[in-house]
Amino acid sequence: MTDILTRDQIVAAGRATTRDDAIREAGDLLVSTGAVTPEYVDAMAEREQTVSTYMGNYLAIPHGTNESKSSITRSAMSLVRYAEPIDWGGHEVRIVVGIAGLENEHLGILSKIAVLFSDMEQAQAMADATSVDELYRLLDSVNAE
Repeated sequence: MTDILTRDQIVAAGRATTRDDAIREAGDLLVSTGAVTPEYVDAMAEREQTVSTYMGNYLAIPHGTNESKSSITRSAMSLVRYAEPIDWGGHEVRIVVGIAGLENEHLGILSKIAVLFSDMEQAQAMADATSVDELYRLLDSVNAE
């Protein structure tokens, strides 16, 4: 896996106040880096209507549907941190990770994120981080081979 998370794909102070806007904010970061087309962001919102991407410990990982894979140009992720919790179907979300994976590369990405956020201390550190550099450092293991 190459560098799937770069500093320009991280926002330390997200602006969204709703789940739907948070999905758009994370998806727009993927579009701005050329990893996906805008249709993929629509598919991220569509998936959320059928199954929640809330993972626990302040984390949601919105991603597209199987039908939207043709909208992915390279594997990548985005991360948006919110100072105030976003209501995600009754759960509090402070970190939204947008994921786009080519040829099932996203499964490895999902696994690394799940391990990181299964530790409540690390999840809290992510929620408390206030700078892009701090978030990037905490997520550095995702980029490791």
